[in-house]
Amino acid sequence: MVNALKAAKAKLKERENLTSAKWVFDFNEGDGKMRSLLGGKGANLAEMTRAGMPVPPGFTITTEACLRFFNRGYKIDDLLKDQLFEALGRLEKQKGQRLGDPLSPLLVSVRSGSVTSMPGMMDTILNLGLNDETVRGLAAITKNPRFAYDCYRRLIQMFGNVVFGIGHHFFEYQLTALLREEGLDHEQDLTEAALRQIVDRYKKCVIEQAGRPFPQDPHEQLLLAIEAVFKSWHNPRAKYYRKINHISDKQGTAVTIQNMVFGNTGETSGTGVLFSRNPSTGANELYGEFLFNAQGEDVVAGIRTPLPILRLEAAMPEAFEQLVEVAKRLERHFKDMQDIEFTIEQGKLYILQTRSGKRNAQAAVRLAVEFVHEQVITKEEAILRIEPSHLDQLLHRGLNESQIQNVLAVGLAASPGASTGQLVFDTDQAVAWSKAGKKVILARQETTPEDIQGMLVSEGVLTSRGGLTSHAAVVARGMGKSCVCGCEAVRIDPVTKAMYVASSVIHEGDWITLDGGTGRIIEGKVSLHEAEMSIELEEILRWSDEIRKLKVLANADTPHDAAVARKLGAEGIGLCRTEHMFFSPFRLPVVQRMILADSIDERKAVLEEILPMQLSDFLELFKEMSGLPVTIRLLDPPLHEFLPNLDELREQMLQLEREEQLAVLTEDKEASRLKQQQLSAFILKTEALQEKNPMLGQRGCRVGIVYPEIYDMQIEAIFKAFSRCLDEGVEVIPELMIPLVGDVAELRAMRELVDKVALQVLGKEKIQACPYKVGTMIEVPRAALTAKKIAAQADFFSFGTNDLTQMTYGYSRDDAEHKFLAHYLDHNILPHNPFEVLDHEGVGQLIEMAVASGRSVKPRIKTGICGEHGGDRQSIMFCHNAGLDYVSCSPYRIPLARIAAAQAVIQFKDENNVLPAV
Repeated sequence: MVNALKAAKAKLKERENLTSAKWVFDFNEGDGKMRSLLGGKGANLAEMTRAGMPVPPGFTITTEACLRFFNRGYKIDDLLKDQLFEALGRLEKQKGQRLGDPLSPLLVSVRSGSVTSMPGMMDTILNLGLNDETVRGLAAITKNPRFAYDCYRRLIQMFGNVVFGIGHHFFEYQLTALLREEGLDHEQDLTEAALRQIVDRYKKCVIEQAGRPFPQDPHEQLLLAIEAVFKSWHNPRAKYYRKINHISDKQGTAVTIQNMVFGNTGETSGTGVLFSRNPSTGANELYGEFLFNAQGEDVVAGIRTPLPILRLEAAMPEAFEQLVEVAKRLERHFKDMQDIEFTIEQGKLYILQTRSGKRNAQAAVRLAVEFVHEQVITKEEAILRIEPSHLDQLLHRGLNESQIQNVLAVGLAASPGASTGQLVFDTDQAVAWSKAGKKVILARQETTPEDIQGMLVSEGVLTSRGGLTSHAAVVARGMGKSCVCGCEAVRIDPVTKAMYVASSVIHEGDWITLDGGTGRIIEGKVSLHEAEMSIELEEILRWSDEIRKLKVLANADTPHDAAVARKLGAEGIGLCRTEHMFFSPFRLPVVQRMILADSIDERKAVLEEILPMQLSDFLELFKEMSGLPVTIRLLDPPLHEFLPNLDELREQMLQLEREEQLAVLTEDKEASRLKQQQLSAFILKTEALQEKNPMLGQRGCRVGIVYPEIYDMQIEAIFKAFSRCLDEGVEVIPELMIPLVGDVAELRAMRELVDKVALQVLGKEKIQACPYKVGTMIEVPRAALTAKKIAAQADFFSFGTNDLTQMTYGYSRDDAEHKFLAHYLDHNILPHNPFEVLDHEGVGQLIEMAVASGRSVKPRIKTGICGEHGGDRQSIMFCHNAGLDYVSCSPYRIPLARIAAAQAVIQFKDENNVLPAV
């Protein structure tokens, strides 16, 4: 009895809450701050109504009502119906018309209105309220029967498509047939009688395709239309748009119900779309188009060719002047370029919608700066408007789109920019052709560190496997090369030296073009336009530098990388990966001899050959970054990565054996056997160095501890370069990074080695005059957990977030991206790819703990990140909020990082702000 009473009270309370909930707002009840409730369209219509703009009246059904609709089994309940029809009654009273009244019919539009702009992704229905009776009433009121039946046929088509899911082609077939029968070219030439015919044909089409007649009850039309617009939130194109633009599925859509105004009543009427400034260039000029005697969908449907907006001035000067004034007012009011939909009904202007206009990168940056100069927005607001995609477009080469004829396939857009070249399938060929003056595109199933030289000389890189943080993607971004990864639609065969795409075969030497910003692989040669740093972008970057707290360093391994990074505003090198210096065709064989040496003396002898190479590398790097810190990571990868592929070595052995069996060799049998013996020994040593799980094997500082002579050589080269620079008056700030430390004893042993070699090379005086730093890359969770101990031996912590993410999640990055990560993202198991956007809860917590522990021992210990996350906006914001000192990223991401670091300050300047969930 008690439980039943409690349940009854709970139901009563829920009923009271629902009864008091407001799900429908008239335009004059809302404002622009209610976007999350009214959607972008509803909030802006409310704001324009308050500002006295010529907006047709109406009301908005909230996003909360939409989510309730989904939760209640896709049904509009009685409580929402009550509020809906109350709002409709107020609109009918305001207009002096009624929905369904045959003598004075009210007609409305039903439109979607998401919180985040999703242009064209959801559905709209116009002219709702027309039926066989009200169409005659509309004809009588307007004294224009042709107009009335034109509106009716449009409603049946839109309603049939949106509500009943009837394909547009069914209606287009009927319209085309009638035009042919009437001997006409355009639908606007149809007579009243012909439009009556098409209405009848459309109604029959609805019965045939939907299995029911077009509804004659306008109130039923309204309910069905609202349901359909709600449902369109989940249509495939809307879901895909949200996915690629990182818009939450949980927002839902509002629905606006608005009194219809008509641009199709004759030559004194029309409809159009207007941008308050040019969205392609940012120029302060009107940009848009319109049609006489048309409704809104005609402008975007492509059936008729719209006219330039300036043609309206001569035809309707008063309406045009008012439109110009309204555009200026809206721009000042909303403090942004506006995308405005308007209708002119018999010379009178109405504004149906306004929103911030979509723009390309060039226009976005120019608009942000010019609005500051015009005192419309502040510098901080301008900085917040710059998106990572804008910089990707501005700082990388682009394609001449008009020349694109055949897109072969689309893969992952791994590194922005465009490139064109002749296809090659191995590094040696890429190097050889590059030396011969050819431009090449390197295509591999997946790249390895051995491909670094081929990647370096190639215009772009294509792989059929791997994700956005695969080796190919990471290295290409660092080099500023365009890269398309993981394109499973292509089969790359290095044996036949061909790439197979559907029915096409692209051979070695054929020209292809890559668009790393979209993932497109294009057949043939397409001309490119070079990127330029605009005056406006330079100004935005200067403003950002004035605001940001984080320093921005570069991941750079060569003097060229360093020069690019410095030009783009880097404040030093946060990560120099020394292993990348070993993969040239001239150096790799020497490194392989060192690795395969039979004794320590033999290894040391080969290291003496490598020392001058490393010395030269560091000398150039220090000179290029004179006056700025240079952090050099000692050798990190497992040694087997420098050796040839084991399968390829075994294939070579089989080939030698086959040649001997076939008696291809006669006089050289002895030489052949000797070669087999040498190759066999090489294979055995290579096999011995193979690892079951290289990521967790003998790599990083473990190499230096087991083979201290290797680290000894690198340290000696660093300090000799340091010493020579000091002698030449070059200011050097060297920092040595010990990779993959998991225990303080490892760092202590390596620090002792560094200090010993430094003393031998520099002597006490030089060390005192120009001290160096020794730190570690924290990429093992245990290092983060024991950071208090490790800090005692470290001058800085550099968080290697790539490996720290792998080890924290237990994901092999390449396997995860190739096999299951896409499925996880599609099914909302994870909100983001953790190798692209730093995981705040797990990896982030380890970083925060390590920073706090380290600073409890050394309050001034320098901390930063140097993984790929250093170039990601959300991750940079985390770093700012976590109190890190710097981020380090690929050279071409430096401008993005500078702006993102400033955006972090602006967004989190209130100390009580909490970092948004990722």
